[in-house]
Amino acid sequence: MDKRIRSDLFRERLQKAMASKHLSQSKLAQSAGVDRSTISALLADGTRLPNAQLIADCALALGVTSDWLLGLSETPDTVNSILDQYVRFDDAPRALLDDTMFSWHKEAAGYKIRHVPATLPDMLKLPEVVSWEYRDHLKSQDSVALASFQAQLDWMRGARSDYEIALPFHELHSFAHGTGYWQDLPLSLRRAQLLHLATACEDLYPALRLYIFDAHKVFSSPVTVFGPGLAVLYLGRSYVSFRDPSKVQLILRHFDWLVREASFGARDAAQHIRALL
Repeated sequence: MDKRIRSDLFRERLQKAMASKHLSQSKLAQSAGVDRSTISALLADGTRLPNAQLIADCALALGVTSDWLLGLSETPDTVNSILDQYVRFDDAPRALLDDTMFSWHKEAAGYKIRHVPATLPDMLKLPEVVSWEYRDHLKSQDSVALASFQAQLDWMRGARSDYEIALPFHELHSFAHGTGYWQDLPLSLRRAQLLHLATACEDLYPALRLYIFDAHKVFSSPVTVFGPGLAVLYLGRSYVSFRDPSKVQLILRHFDWLVREASFGARDAAQHIRALL
């Protein structure tokens, strides 16, 4: 590219970036650590390209790349801003189906949703189990939170999304025997929950398919894949969401592996759960 053409392109893109960021010449000069007259000179017709240091300082102040200002790239986004588009960390409050998670369910309405829960799947829990599990976080808002949670579940069931859920053996067995995480949950409530889970697997099939895998053979962290374009890992205090298609496909293949290696397929899961009763 001719130097004059590149200089004109630099000036055009500098003006565009300033307008986009609502930065005046004075503000840009302050952020870049130069005099206002220097910025004025950059924007004047016929001005030669500045040195690399000044280009870099302007790019940093404007949140764009030097390559874009110089016409070497067609995207102004920095590496960090590109990463933010594809990988994000969001707070994960310890509270039922929170607003962030629910927004992802709404975004994926009509698509297949694949899910490996942290305990039992929230959408298949009885209200009494939910109340017991989240009692330290619901506190005085118990009835309000549960009503909101139920409304979200009702919406999800009407969204025509298919759900595939992969659950480890040991989670079901721990629940049935009231050990570990579930040790204080009354037997009567555990029995009611298992019956509810088995009935849901039967009544909602094939829109709901539950697979039970042996964690001695295959393993998974809690993860949800919302349709073809979003996969979310649950860390406890944070969600890590991926929108890069190649990363979503990797996590989809991981879920498909869990399904292939499941000890009990979707047609057998209800029978196994009833056996635990």
